[in-house]
Amino acid sequence: MESFLGEITHYVALVIEAMALLIIAIGTLEAFVASMRVMLSPRATNDEKRSMWLRYSRWLVAGLTFQLAADIVHTAIAPTWDAIGRLGAIAVIRTFLSYFLERDVEEVRKQQRASETTRDEHGG
Repeated sequence: MESFLGEITHYVALVIEAMALLIIAIGTLEAFVASMRVMLSPRATNDEKRSMWLRYSRWLVAGLTFQLAADIVHTAIAPTWDAIGRLGAIAVIRTFLSYFLERDVEEVRKQQRASETTRDEHGG
């Protein structure tokens, strides 16, 4: 029974890791295309550049979240210190990324609100 559970766990974790890889690959491709568009545009603003990188970091956080889930599944059956260390490292990276992403998103929202307020005050 334990070997059967271990086998299922292995395949479940493999599928989740494939999902994480797909999420990161799609996000990277989107970020590459967007960065080329922004860098080649003479009218690109800093807000547009920042928005592009914020979108990319969301993809990375999503991918890391799935990777964390896969590592949790891997370590659920027979945790090793190596697996626990990897799990901890990914959790820390994901937490820091999420924290700084949320902080940047909030800063962009404040800037957008301020520019909308300024626009509204000036009639347009």
